[in-house]
Amino acid sequence: MKVSVGQFDPSGDVTENVAVMRSLAEEAAAAGAELILFPEESMFTIGKVEGDLAAAVDQHWSKFVQQLSFVAAETGIALIAGGYESSGEERPYNTLVVVDGSGRIVETYRKLHLYDAFSYQESKRIKPGDGGLKLVEIGGLRIGIMTCYDLRFPELARGLADQGADLICVAAAWFKGDHKIDHWEILLKARAIENTCWVAAAGTSSSHTVGHSAILDPMGVVQDYLNEDPRGIVTVDVTRRRIDEVREFLPVLRNRRLASKVEVVEAH
Repeated sequence: MKVSVGQFDPSGDVTENVAVMRSLAEEAAAAGAELILFPEESMFTIGKVEGDLAAAVDQHWSKFVQQLSFVAAETGIALIAGGYESSGEERPYNTLVVVDGSGRIVETYRKLHLYDAFSYQESKRIKPGDGGLKLVEIGGLRIGIMTCYDLRFPELARGLADQGADLICVAAAWFKGDHKIDHWEILLKARAIENTCWVAAAGTSSSHTVGHSAILDPMGVVQDYLNEDPRGIVTVDVTRRRIDEVREFLPVLRNRRLASKVEVVEAH
């Protein structure tokens, strides 16, 4: 199955952002893709939203999801994109939506690990999800989904692999800073290598985020990527055959001996 990742710099205007996503989805469909992954905050960038965040979420979330459905149906390819969903409280969820090629909403994932690091506190404005791991099947592949800071938690990716993920999709708005591009690239490679599965990552390309969207094979080899390009896509043929090849000579998932539950012996 051909998979695309789309990179752009979301504004504070949902209609404008959806128009960009439609254009990138059309480009992906023309390249033969059956799925396109968009970044975190595709709906809008929080810092560019005027007025109260909760009110903006209440006003735009349903519209955003509906427009994603229209784009998927018009282009005939599945979409994964991030936005902000009302939680019924002041703090909304940071949510990924998965839409199939017919326009049907098939899954949502609320970001588990909020970015309370590097002097930033996402949890001040966003409520963490508690829905657990999420996988969907598209084009014969099982796809696990995660958002940005989730990438730093290897147990999440391993849990997806244990549930049969062939491809892990990471939607991100990865902040710039010292060593941050290194962290992004190393962690993407690590998640692919340690789980011997494909990884697709879509990042926003704003003045404060790194972009650097990429698709990596199960050996952690980058198949195609973008740098800080303000807008664009990359498309790669993601195959189950490559997973089988790698797992034949690198059977790390079969070779594991450490149980998930560790027995603690009390000293006397």
